[in-house]
Amino acid sequence: MALPIKFTELLQLSSIDIQPASIGFNSCTLESDSYVCIRQQVGDASPEVIIVDLKNGNNIIRRPIKADSAIMHFSKQIIALKAQQRTLQIFDLGAKAKLKSTTMNEDVVFWKWFDDKSLGLVTDTAVYHWDIFDQSQAAPQKMFERNANLHGCQIINYRVSNDGQWMVVVGIQQQQGRVVGAMQLYSKARGISQAIEGHAAAFGTIRLEGAPADTKLFTFAVRTATGAKLHIVEVDHQQSNPVFPKKQVDIYFPPEATNDFPVAMQVSQKYNIVYMVTKYGFIHLYDLESGTCIFMNRISSETIFVTAPDSESSGIVGVNRKGQVLGLNVDETTIIPYLLQNPANGELAYKLASRAGLPGADSLYQQRFESLLSSGQYDQAAKTAANSPRGFLRTPQTIERFKQVQQQPGQLSIILQYFGMLLDKGSLNKYETLELVRPVLAQNRKHLLEKWMKENKLECSEELGDIVRVHDLSLALEIYRAAGASQKVVAAMAESGNFELILPYCKEVGYSPDFNALVQHIVRANPEKGAEFATALAKDENGPLIDLDRVVAIFQSQQMIQPATAFLLDVLSANKPEQGHLQTKLLEMNLLNAPQVADAILGNEMFSYYDKPRIAQLCEQAGLLTRALEHNDDPAAIKRIIVKTDQLPEDWLINYFGQLTVDLSFDCLDEMLKTDIRKTLPAVIRIAQKYSDLLGASRIIDLLEKYRTAEGLYFFLGGVVNVSEDKDVHFKYIEAATKMGQLDEVQRICRDSNHYDPQRVVNFLKEANLTELLPLITVCDRFNFVHDLILYLYKHQHFSQIELYIQSINPSRAPAVIGGLLDVDCDEQIIRNLLSSVNPASVPIDELVEQVESRNRLKLLLPFLETALANGNQQPAVFNAFAKISIDSNNNPEKFLRENDQYDSLIVGKYCEKRDPNLAFIAYSKGQNDLELINITNENSMFKQQSRYLLERADPELWSFVLNANNMHRRSLADQVISTAVPESQDPEKVTAAVRAFIESDMPSELIELLEKIILEPSPFSDNPSLQSLLILTAAKADRARVMSYIQQLDAYATDEIAQNIIELGMYEEAFEIYKKVDNHVEAVNVLVDHVVSIDRSVEYADSVDIPEVWSKVAKAQLDGLRVSDSIESYIRAGDPSNYNEVIEIATHAGKDEDLVKFLKMARKTLREVPIDTALAFCYARLNLLPELEDFLRATNVADVEASGDKAYEEGYHEAAKIFYSSISNWAKLATTLVHLEDYQAAVECARKANSTKVWKQVNAACVAKKEFRLAQICGLNLIVHAEELSDLVRDYERNGYFDELISLLEAGLGLERAHMGMFTELGVALSKYHPEKVMEHLRIFWSRINIPKMIRASEEAHLWPELVFLYTHYDEFDNACLAMMERSADAWEHQSFKDIVVKVANLEIYYRAINFYLQEQPTLLPDLMQALTPRIDVNRVVKIFEKSDNIPLIKTFLLNVQPQNKRTVNHAINDLLIEEEDYKTLRDSVENFDNYDATDLAQRLEKHELVFFRQIAANIWRKNKRWEKSIALSKQDKLFKDAIETAAISGKTDVVEELLRYFVDIGSRECYVGMLYACYDLIRPDVVLEVSWRSGLNDFTMPYMINMLAQQTATIELLKKDNEERKAREASVQKKEEDTPIMGSRLMLTQGPMQTQTNGIMPQATGFRGF
Repeated sequence: MALPIKFTELLQLSSIDIQPASIGFNSCTLESDSYVCIRQQVGDASPEVIIVDLKNGNNIIRRPIKADSAIMHFSKQIIALKAQQRTLQIFDLGAKAKLKSTTMNEDVVFWKWFDDKSLGLVTDTAVYHWDIFDQSQAAPQKMFERNANLHGCQIINYRVSNDGQWMVVVGIQQQQGRVVGAMQLYSKARGISQAIEGHAAAFGTIRLEGAPADTKLFTFAVRTATGAKLHIVEVDHQQSNPVFPKKQVDIYFPPEATNDFPVAMQVSQKYNIVYMVTKYGFIHLYDLESGTCIFMNRISSETIFVTAPDSESSGIVGVNRKGQVLGLNVDETTIIPYLLQNPANGELAYKLASRAGLPGADSLYQQRFESLLSSGQYDQAAKTAANSPRGFLRTPQTIERFKQVQQQPGQLSIILQYFGMLLDKGSLNKYETLELVRPVLAQNRKHLLEKWMKENKLECSEELGDIVRVHDLSLALEIYRAAGASQKVVAAMAESGNFELILPYCKEVGYSPDFNALVQHIVRANPEKGAEFATALAKDENGPLIDLDRVVAIFQSQQMIQPATAFLLDVLSANKPEQGHLQTKLLEMNLLNAPQVADAILGNEMFSYYDKPRIAQLCEQAGLLTRALEHNDDPAAIKRIIVKTDQLPEDWLINYFGQLTVDLSFDCLDEMLKTDIRKTLPAVIRIAQKYSDLLGASRIIDLLEKYRTAEGLYFFLGGVVNVSEDKDVHFKYIEAATKMGQLDEVQRICRDSNHYDPQRVVNFLKEANLTELLPLITVCDRFNFVHDLILYLYKHQHFSQIELYIQSINPSRAPAVIGGLLDVDCDEQIIRNLLSSVNPASVPIDELVEQVESRNRLKLLLPFLETALANGNQQPAVFNAFAKISIDSNNNPEKFLRENDQYDSLIVGKYCEKRDPNLAFIAYSKGQNDLELINITNENSMFKQQSRYLLERADPELWSFVLNANNMHRRSLADQVISTAVPESQDPEKVTAAVRAFIESDMPSELIELLEKIILEPSPFSDNPSLQSLLILTAAKADRARVMSYIQQLDAYATDEIAQNIIELGMYEEAFEIYKKVDNHVEAVNVLVDHVVSIDRSVEYADSVDIPEVWSKVAKAQLDGLRVSDSIESYIRAGDPSNYNEVIEIATHAGKDEDLVKFLKMARKTLREVPIDTALAFCYARLNLLPELEDFLRATNVADVEASGDKAYEEGYHEAAKIFYSSISNWAKLATTLVHLEDYQAAVECARKANSTKVWKQVNAACVAKKEFRLAQICGLNLIVHAEELSDLVRDYERNGYFDELISLLEAGLGLERAHMGMFTELGVALSKYHPEKVMEHLRIFWSRINIPKMIRASEEAHLWPELVFLYTHYDEFDNACLAMMERSADAWEHQSFKDIVVKVANLEIYYRAINFYLQEQPTLLPDLMQALTPRIDVNRVVKIFEKSDNIPLIKTFLLNVQPQNKRTVNHAINDLLIEEEDYKTLRDSVENFDNYDATDLAQRLEKHELVFFRQIAANIWRKNKRWEKSIALSKQDKLFKDAIETAAISGKTDVVEELLRYFVDIGSRECYVGMLYACYDLIRPDVVLEVSWRSGLNDFTMPYMINMLAQQTATIELLKKDNEERKAREASVQKKEEDTPIMGSRLMLTQGPMQTQTNGIMPQATGFRGF
């Protein structure tokens, strides 16, 4: 019998890279069947939280989150995180937002979601609840304190009842060798707790029989030292409910599960079943009401550490230690039959089937129902029917049977009781609802119907709505909606006037009525609502649901212009091209009926695709000229309309011209001026002004000039001149303004405009002979036509205008005016008077001087200049003029130039250059005009003045300029500087500047001359240290012969600096002389050592001065020169050990160990350094002074003994290395050293003390090399336990050819405690190479500890095919195992083994390769193979394989076995084979039992067969395929008349039967004739039989048929008469019974037929619309 549960693995966590360490109670959480949440950290990687969505294809979400705990919400992507045991945070992963966070005052030891919005938090002292969606609850709320019985317990669960009134905390702890459970049960209403011993607990509810409300239950399980119990108790008992008796049942644990205990419990609300899971993976199912154990078995070999109910509360999910996510549910199809196996569980099965609607107990219910009815227990029968599983007894037949039950006096009728039970239990079905509602409404008790509807007690249907509609349309509408009767819903909505609800409803349910007809109806009934409804339909988001044209036609047919307009405005708001005709219709309709509305629509520019020419024509007819122009493209029409300027708003008209082309605009303007220039001129001017840029000012001017309207030209240009930059516009405006006498405008434009041609304007103004000359003066003044102006004014004798101009208009133009007057030979007195009348401050004197000077009339200005000076004018130009006059008059100019500081030296100097160079020098030097002064002095060979000026200026840039190599006068200047300027100077800074200039100019010879002049000759600069140093350095660079004499003569220079500089120049002897002169012995010897490179001279010098520092320098030089012994001697004389590192290194490389020992002994007197002691120890080793070495090591020292030993080892001083390593007990290196000393036994002992892999490798290699295999094996055993060393060790043995020794070593290592997979694998590989006969034995013993992939490669290389197959098989590589057996069949194939393996392969193609393999090599074993492969192979493909090779007989047994699959290919193959074998019996069975074949083809083949049996089969095939004629013809051919008769009878066709009947009559077969009458009795018409019988004289043979026919006919007539009479009697009885049945006051008229109330003689009818 099948199990009552369905058990599935939902997910394997290890398959999604979850580490085993992360699968546990503290890191893996499961709150529901939606999400598994795992915290994981792999190695040094960042921690992460992995969320698996079980409801979404096991979708994985990974988040880099570091937390102590993480739990997911039941169904939402909300995660709760806990960090540091106190910080709690809630995140919405979908919205990527934090919902809440808080920090607790104590550690949270356990937490979980207990409903879809709240968390339960358990701390060491209390329990808290936290609503994460309640924003007012910022922190968790404390619910109750923890009991003392939970002290020291690990909290494993927390449960809350559905109503939140009961909570329980569950904990466990170890006591006396077992796990003890402790629980705290808390009542929120009472505020008290109870301590209970228990391991798992849950809350549930159940509806007891006859109870008005659910009973709340608390169930818990406990295993004590004496036994295990499941307790089910009631909490919060309600008085109206019956008392639930406490249940206490034993829990069975297997004898081997002594330490097992319950760990989780869930209650299925769907089935009222308790699921209990134990630590050892057992599942227990108990009935919640009775506590009966339904099922118990083990579902997991590992502990299921966390469980949760599924979303439907029908089963549980859990996770075990292996990472399996398991789902367990009740199997609805098997649980009831499973329970019924045990008669004691019959009542439980009965209740469970009713409670959960489970199959399996239907027959039990049916039997009980029939039994109760037959025994008259109608109330119990009604109860049974009401509680039947899935309501299978709640049928119309049951209702009819209850209605037939006679009502007992003083009791309710059974049908009423039945409906009452159904209403108490739940809701009614369709038939029950209809039977109940009719009498309720007939008694006008609609309120009961409404009450039942609100309680969802009735099943809504279209029939119910039809019944209710007569009484209440709104209620009927609700029923129609619930029943999904969309047509009736829409009709009811329309009838009730709720038009706005129709479209949302249709969208909601996906119903599409005939909206066009619906709109037409609504429009007639309510135009306003009709327009709204049509608009909503037309503007549907998925496209219009109605025909817009038809809707418009509906509105127009009703002359509803305004609603039509409103509708079209709404639906056409999208302005789509395909709606152009509707846009036209909208505008046309309003232009003809309401032009103002059309004008508003056009003004809003809502539409773009209407017929514009048509609309333009209608607009013109309606008087909307602006709209007509906007929509017109016809130039003639535009010009016809546009001249009506009095009817067009001027602003609109101006803007309209912006839409016209340039040519059309000019045509319209021309038309306007031509029609009525006086009326249209203002508009034309404004249009021209606004669009002057577009139309072109020149064309507009031409147009206006065409009509000779100066006024228009003036006003047009006046509007554009201020913004135009067209010179012609400005000139035309000046011209027009002049003609109009608007001289103020002429003056304004001349003064302010920058966009006219001044020459053209001046010429025009001259020709115009204006009475007012101010515009002419303004233009000439602005554009510097002053000379022409003065000539014009002087010529026309406008002297007052000249005076006015220079005095008032622009005095700054006085120079040009004076120049012009001088050019016309005006009298000088007039000019003086004119100048005297002008304020000198406003006259640019420099320009005035230039004008007069250019005409050689400079003295003319003297009075004016004196006046200006007297008036306080201090402009340089005034003094420049005085200077020039003084120079020209030779009036003591030198004094003026030297004393006056206000003239411009550059201007005056230039003026003097040709007149007197000395005066120019004075002016240039006064103003420090360096370049001009240099040029004038060079040109006139004034080098002495130049040198003095340069020395005085002390400007480095100026010095650089004059001393440039390109200056041809440089030498002359240098001579004057040396001989004149420098000796005369007493300022050291200026002299220094000169010296620096010579240095920078690279003039060493001149510099030396200059410095000797300053230093060697008595002067204030003779003892200057800088100059002395400079002299020496300059000589060092330019004349080295002088340096030594300078060193000896001079004493004030900087010795160190000079010495370093000349060293850089390679003058080492001079440097040595400087250091020697100042007694700097160390630097002196440095020069000898580093630069002169004379060690001998340095030794002599050191011996002469005998200073330790000097000896140290000499020693270093000797050491660098590899004079090691001399160097050490010098270091000893200096007593300087500081350079010990270098001395040790060089002496060691030079082999000067004896000298080095001396140095090191000297160094040890003052230093205690590691390198010194280390070097001394190593010197002893190299000198083989081993006793001294041992004494040194025993004495106090700081030597690096290990480094010394390493060095001695590297250089081959193994005895010394042995002493070194022995002194520090370095067994590892000592062992290696002993190997080199060939003391292998001691080396092994040292290696054992060192216990280092590296040492073992070295000692092993040495022992192997010396063939000390016993010792090598000792070393090898310590190496092979390290997997990383194994391959190198094997390679070394194999390279040396020691194969048996390697195998012996590996075999010895298999018994080690630390033996690992690599050792077993390498031994297997070695055996495959060198002893293949032992491989199979090794594999059979150790295959589970071998690295099988590596061994597979080794076996392939060694061609060990049986071993290869063995490995493939044990590695679950069944595909490769089969392939290997087939490819190496001679060595590896074995039938039974192959058959066992081939059924396990994953690649289905291997099945067919195996079949071909057996076909070729083992055909006799094919049936056995095919039997094994039958469930796994494609039968059709197999048949094709054997058909292709023509070997079908080989698989006959296989084909017969698989023929029940009824595959066409198989049937064809079998049939062909049976035909070939002439096995007609088997063929007949095949054809009759398996019909999947080509019947026509097979029948055609068989009907030609020489054996009659096969032709008979063909006839049967034709018959089976309803080819009656062919079948009968074939049977007649072979005289198989019985078959023909059977075929005719089976056909059921009268014509076929009659034809065969006549055939038998024709051939005279009377037996067959009678057989036909018997076999085809129901198919033969009596008239045909009588005719044939009469014609053929077969009356005697026909008589039995006729007798039987008449007897049957008579009996049928009698039966019909009796049935008719009984029906009439029954109907009369029913009618009388209904009339006699009383109407009960408090109950319904359930047995009364349908009733209708007729108030006016007319039956009420439904008024809904039909057809949509």
